[in-house]
Amino acid sequence: MEPLWKLVYLLEPAPFTLILTAVAVTFGSAFRALNYGKDMERNRDMSEATITLDRSQALMIPVMSSCSLLVMFYLFSSVSQLLTAFTTIASASSLYFFLSPFISHLKSRFGLADPHVSRCCYKPFTRSEGLLVLLCSGIVIAWLISGHWLLNNLLGISLCVAFVSHVRLPNIKICAILLVCLFVYDIFWVFYSERIFGANVMVSVATQQASNPVHTVANSLSLPGLQLITKKLELPVKIVFPRNLLGGIVPGNNSSDFMMLGLGDMAIPSMLLALVLCFDHRKGKVSASPLDIQSSKGHKYIWYALSGYTVGLVAALSAGILTHSPQPALLYLVPSTLGPIVVISWMRRELTELWEGEPPNMNEKVHLIEV
Repeated sequence: MEPLWKLVYLLEPAPFTLILTAVAVTFGSAFRALNYGKDMERNRDMSEATITLDRSQALMIPVMSSCSLLVMFYLFSSVSQLLTAFTTIASASSLYFFLSPFISHLKSRFGLADPHVSRCCYKPFTRSEGLLVLLCSGIVIAWLISGHWLLNNLLGISLCVAFVSHVRLPNIKICAILLVCLFVYDIFWVFYSERIFGANVMVSVATQQASNPVHTVANSLSLPGLQLITKKLELPVKIVFPRNLLGGIVPGNNSSDFMMLGLGDMAIPSMLLALVLCFDHRKGKVSASPLDIQSSKGHKYIWYALSGYTVGLVAALSAGILTHSPQPALLYLVPSTLGPIVVISWMRRELTELWEGEPPNMNEKVHLIEV
């Protein structure tokens, strides 16, 4: 156990940037989910779909995640190129989803013309959409070639935002089931898997690098510039920051190591933030802009959840520094986010409404798929 004064290393560039990034991603993901739902309602767009989890699906997520962990633990080298190919497609699609609001904002701000140039899948395809496709493809190709950690983080953040926008929680009851199950899941695979499988399964999978199919193809064809293509890739299932970022080094670790945080440790709490933000919007008519949220009156569950997430994340990183061992982040994040929401809503006599969720609306324009 390290002395408490070593917690000052949380102010080092790497952990401080990791905390700021994670908090910003969870905050932004919740707003993107709210805006995405409102856009679908406004445009009556039935081509896009959100998935609303029910109780059985919430219970199955930790089970399926455990099966996936074991497959990657035992067969990662065999399926790594397939995983890379799948991740490449998912990352390009998520990056397009992530960047499209910024392109729309630029068009409206500067009054840019955006003529239709083609049709794709029975939908008009505009010039800006075509350019965005090229941009996203270029970023993904650059990641495949270089494997740079900044590009990895960008793709990981995009995946997180897209997931939170498309997968919804209907109420706090389902949210509590999901979070408690993942709370147990995270603790088991980090603390107890080594006793059964002979190694820390979660850490082993999180730190494995996938084979780069681009390098494999270039090598087989003896293409020029092979030395510029990375052989191994960090898949964008986590955000990473070098421990020596801007010259800062957390003691006890090699300067070439990375600090990392899994996407699940951002995406799962973000689902709770998105849920309470939608509740805030319903009750207080909160504007779907981070800059205007302070205009809300009385219903600010988003701030309690976001503050709790920050406290939980700092606690998880602190525990890692003091114990020099990997920590299951959800061990700290679940109580620090779900707890305040339940307690405060009970004090406000709104727990029942949050617990059961909004009653189904027969005129709902959003296309919900129960899977």
